[in-house]
Amino acid sequence: MRIQVLGPVRAWLGDDPVALTSAGRRAVLGLLAVAGGQPLGQAELVDALWGDQPPPSAANIIQTHVKHLRRLLEPGRAFRSHSARLPRVGDGYALRVSEDSLDLLRFRRLLAEATAARQNGDQRTAAELTAGALAQWQGTPLMDVPMLAGHPKVLALIEERRAALGRYGELMIMSGAVSEALPALEEAAAAQPLDEAGQARLIRAYAAAGRRAKAFATFHDTRRLLADELGVDPGPELSAAHASLLRDPDEAVAAPQIKITNPFPVRPAPAQLPADVPGFTGRADELAALDRLLTAGDQTIVTVSGMAGVGKTALAVRWAHRARSRFPDGQLHVNLRGYDSEQPTTPEDALAGFLRALGMAGNDIPAGRDERAAAYRSLLDGRRVLVVLDNAVSVDQVWPLLPGTTSCTVVVTSRDMLPGLVARHGAGRLVVPLLPAGEALILITRLIGDRVRDDPAAAADLIERCAHLPLALRVAAELAIGRPETPLRELVAELADESRRLELLNAGGDPQTGVRAVFSWSYRQLAPAAARAFRLLGLVPGPDVAGYAVAALLGTGVAEAGALLEVLARAHLVHHVTADRYSQHDLLRAYAIDLGLEGGEGDRALERLADATLFTATEAMDTLYPAERHRRVRAVRPRSPIPPVGDGAGAQAWLDRERDNLVALVAHAAVHGRPAHAVGLTLTLLRYLESGGHYPEAVVMHEHAVRAARSTGDAAAEAQLLTNLAVMDVQQGHYERADTVLRRAVELARACGDHAVQARALGNLGHVDQWQGRYDEAADSLRKALELCRLTGDRAAEARALGNLGQVLRRQGLDEQAAAYLSESVRICRDIGDPVGEGYALVSLGDIAARQRDSRRAVRSHREALDIFRRTNERAGTALALDGLGAVTHDVVFLREALEIFQQLGERAGEARVTNSLGEALTTTGRPADGRERHLAALTLATGTGDRYESARAHAGLARAAEMLGDPDTAERHRNQAWTGYTEIGAPEAEDIRRLIDR
Repeated sequence: MRIQVLGPVRAWLGDDPVALTSAGRRAVLGLLAVAGGQPLGQAELVDALWGDQPPPSAANIIQTHVKHLRRLLEPGRAFRSHSARLPRVGDGYALRVSEDSLDLLRFRRLLAEATAARQNGDQRTAAELTAGALAQWQGTPLMDVPMLAGHPKVLALIEERRAALGRYGELMIMSGAVSEALPALEEAAAAQPLDEAGQARLIRAYAAAGRRAKAFATFHDTRRLLADELGVDPGPELSAAHASLLRDPDEAVAAPQIKITNPFPVRPAPAQLPADVPGFTGRADELAALDRLLTAGDQTIVTVSGMAGVGKTALAVRWAHRARSRFPDGQLHVNLRGYDSEQPTTPEDALAGFLRALGMAGNDIPAGRDERAAAYRSLLDGRRVLVVLDNAVSVDQVWPLLPGTTSCTVVVTSRDMLPGLVARHGAGRLVVPLLPAGEALILITRLIGDRVRDDPAAAADLIERCAHLPLALRVAAELAIGRPETPLRELVAELADESRRLELLNAGGDPQTGVRAVFSWSYRQLAPAAARAFRLLGLVPGPDVAGYAVAALLGTGVAEAGALLEVLARAHLVHHVTADRYSQHDLLRAYAIDLGLEGGEGDRALERLADATLFTATEAMDTLYPAERHRRVRAVRPRSPIPPVGDGAGAQAWLDRERDNLVALVAHAAVHGRPAHAVGLTLTLLRYLESGGHYPEAVVMHEHAVRAARSTGDAAAEAQLLTNLAVMDVQQGHYERADTVLRRAVELARACGDHAVQARALGNLGHVDQWQGRYDEAADSLRKALELCRLTGDRAAEARALGNLGQVLRRQGLDEQAAAYLSESVRICRDIGDPVGEGYALVSLGDIAARQRDSRRAVRSHREALDIFRRTNERAGTALALDGLGAVTHDVVFLREALEIFQQLGERAGEARVTNSLGEALTTTGRPADGRERHLAALTLATGTGDRYESARAHAGLARAAEMLGDPDTAERHRNQAWTGYTEIGAPEAEDIRRLIDR
């Protein structure tokens, strides 16, 4: 038996196809297949098939589909006998097939083999295996089940293929097969036209292949697209690719070859484990228990629970380091900060970090939690990876981070026993007890030395006062080390006094009183400056902090801040993350916050930190993107020094190191009375986040900043932020959401009189409306944009608005009005010297002439436009003019050149348009079979991009080709679909199709 889901849902028994005539049965089979052998519960199946409105008989319908599928896939199974292919599992079902029987499993197996070959240095074999994996695809997953087009598992599969395409291109280049790599690189770049890394890689590949003209064209088209869509200039990577082209031609071909050999180096297996705990003592029983739990049977998840400070993280990290050789594909680690009252790590953020560590580019990371989780499970499938989920607070925080394969092992630490994880996912459980007296004695003897041996009774009392908790014992031991002349018994007496004080203050009987007593005792030994630093550090949002940030927080110099941090580190009140970065245990952070601050000192400190961060971010962005300096709000230079960000490497390094802290600071500022910082940082950093592919972080920051802007009534800032969010939605293909967001941005910009933001929002809204076939709405948006342009006196923007409006009216069949707007656009462009704008208007005028059957005027307009575009190196315009000429003259040479350009540029809408034109030309010149193939390809492209006009046009072409091939039934079916498509969007072609139907 064979099953196909990477394309239409199909099945075969031997060589005989299985009749999957019901869309519902295809949907159920497809869902079970893409689950990769994992069972799907009834609730998940119902939700996938009907969403929020299932019929009352939903369970019975699913049961009926499964019954029919069993009959089809197991024709020899005895009545009422157990189904081996579709067994019932719980209240749901699973599909049990071998790897060779399901194309999805073959795809993943081949990719895993390719990864192994690449890690072994065999790039050629890896490339061949990746090509074999991509050959499994016959189209969009489950493409004949439209109801599942947006299902998270389907979207995750599309992301898998996109990632595989990118890897294939890299491998082919690394193998020296640059020309063979180009189609893969072009497809990957086409899927993400605003991904600068992908476009830069394509540019370097063109250069290495000696196709410098195409490399230059790709750069210019990408630069124009960035300016039009995002209002930004090329970033460092794209600029570097362009700079390499400007060298001597021979050097430019040879030098990039060296760089392209590994444009994205093969990532080593992730190794995210924190450093092992120095002086780790005892816990032999617990380590042995972890060994037993995770080597017995199919146990792949273990919870390590216990009270705060008992050493759960140290135990998990120690075991992970001992066992890391069992996980050759890497180790993932995340601190979920579950007991941080304000900013625990969300599953979405943890997944984004894991996906990056596993090699997924930021732009490819899906937006939603479920899609990210699906992509994460897909990347881990079949790999042996250890996942350490530290400091979790609930099952809901953990379960999206669980791999879907038993080849991976998960260790979860939590103060809670997480019974739901045990019940729902079969996790093993290890409860970490207090440190036994003997092991505690060994620990403090190792830390303090002879004084423990000299006074064992005092040592025993110290252990009791520290509640047998390793964290408290280490803090107490550091105090003893710092006072070497003081007998241990005196120190213990001081601690006893501190404990009594806290007990009086805490009549409720806090079980952590012993730990707090140790913290308080240690804190009271600090000099005033170090004590102040400890209190203020508890306020810092983000996972860690560097010396410059602490200097801003404290209002000191960097050297003084560093010295205070070292004092706190020696006292175990902070710990090193790296040589110059520090973090706090959550218990210590909570204690620092509880100590409190007087007279608004904390607010002033956070204000200094926010000011310094905003200024540093602005300086870093000015360094990396100087051409956009005028677009950024100027921040005030802080009194504290700032890190070195005056050169590109320093600026990039600072932004990369501080990215998580920047996100945390925006989130904190948005809800703690600093909306200006939240908005300012977000708007300042957009270009860095977008160009670096840090899409998840950009969305989080913008969502917080939008709320901050709303809280202060700053409509102009909110409109800017919403427009940016909508552009990111469009990049991800979320057109409906982008439409909603843009409409809100337009309203806000109009209300506050910000014509620049309003015009940009209206322009994007017009594009979204036209893309989805809403011509009346598109025209309305563009007319309003035109009014704004005239109001501001921006004649160049006015000319473009006239041209865009003319294109929409042309699609509506309003030729006279369209021609008037387009002619006015041509006139203005000639007046102000904008030849590119003139060329686009001429193309649309040529299209109008062609529809009016004035071939001579149409050819003249298209040729004039083509001359302009070739002279200005405007590649997209060149392709449009060639398409117009080819459509009028039926010259396939023009059309093939146009198609090649659009494919190089990654403009799939243009590719669909020209492919339809090729189909029409081939059919008209007596080659209907070839024309049919082109129209089928155009239909696939148009369906994938949501272009309703070109979809209807493809159906019309298929109807004509079928009629010429003597297949009237097929012709009638496609003709009806064309008429429906044209009618739904209000295109004038519907009348022509209606006449053919009625004849």
